Amino acid sequence: MGFTLICSISFVSYSKIRHCVEYPPRFISWKTDLIDESVTYPYLKVTLMFDFSAAREHMIDCQIRTSDVTDYAILKAFRAVPREKFVPKASTPLSYSDTSIQTEDGRVMMKPRDISKLIQAAEIQSTDIVLDIACGRGYSSAILAQLAETVVALEDTDEAVERASSNLSAVEANNAVVVKGDLKAGAKEHGPFDVIFVNGSVQDLPKTWFEQLANNGRLVAVVEDQGVGRATLFTKSGDTVGDRIVFDANVPMLAGTEKKPAFSF
Repeated sequence: MGFTLICSISFVSYSKIRHCVEYPPRFISWKTDLIDESVTYPYLKVTLMFDFSAAREHMIDCQIRTSDVTDYAILKAFRAVPREKFVPKASTPLSYSDTSIQTEDGRVMMKPRDISKLIQAAEIQSTDIVLDIACGRGYSSAILAQLAETVVALEDTDEAVERASSNLSAVEANNAVVVKGDLKAGAKEHGPFDVIFVNGSVQDLPKTWFEQLANNGRLVAVVEDQGVGRATLFTKSGDTVGDRIVFDANVPMLAGTEKKPAFSF
């Protein structure tokens, strides 16, 4: 797969343009209409060919494993799912970069380090039923589907449901289904859930999410408080919910989960 990069900065050299990409050179093959690489040109047109398989391995080795995510099943899941299939076309070159990717529907694909650590904290079992809230384009659902028995992915518009369903079908995530509903209401008719995974940081966690957890169920989310995000594991035991901070994370806010401002007199 390739794309064309047009450099419109005046008199830039071929060698300098090589430093404008995210990936190490071994992930890229180059095609250019210029012969003499020592000469500077007012415009430089270069076609970059990405080796996504190599980039995916690099992501696992340098972003996920180095962040203390060592569970073999999780590493295998990230290796099996092509992240580039879920990002907007314009962001394809950033598929395996160490950054969150905003999508046109207002959702976010968390950077590999954050999503992998959050999934590891959930301790997903092969018999678990998982609710994936705000699944966006479906990448998190595809990863979760590699680990769980069933994944129910939740989105709030017909367009988002259709797009995520198409993406999941393309990677043969046959144990994941996308449903439409109010994100804060969850998906009660499909629960209870052993795990609830939340895409995006939240300030106010709806009570309904915890009500839909099975006994000993786990909910993982990045909770923002005073501008600081902390990935948190919530565990339900009977009528009690305990929580444990797992790591710090800077993740974009999930719309609709902001705390309502308190009244002051």
